[in-house]
Amino acid sequence: MPDQDQIDELKALLLKQQDALMELEQTGTDAAAVVELDQTRVGRLSRMDALQDQAMSQERVRRRGLQLNRIATALKRIEGGDYGYCTECGEDIAFRRLVFDPATTLCIDCANDKS
Repeated sequence: MPDQDQIDELKALLLKQQDALMELEQTGTDAAAVVELDQTRVGRLSRMDALQDQAMSQERVRRRGLQLNRIATALKRIEGGDYGYCTECGEDIAFRRLVFDPATTLCIDCANDKS
């Protein structure tokens, strides 16, 4: 279990990640917008590229939303005193694992069992 200084460090890291994702969320919304149907302005291949770009942007928005949810959950666990414990087995999550992914909910053993 991380000590309070380590938890404060991880909380700062989570907040920094959250801010960065929120900033990306603002800029990514335009890229996921509906592609126009004006064939006179855009050729068929260009339109296909635009549709593919749109789909990729929508997936990035979805993944950012999932990561923002993971971060919010981790911040709630910090406030509740449950942070740093595996949600599967209840054991401590190694500090190095938390540094790698501060929003993780599983110890390495339970994560390996899930894959």
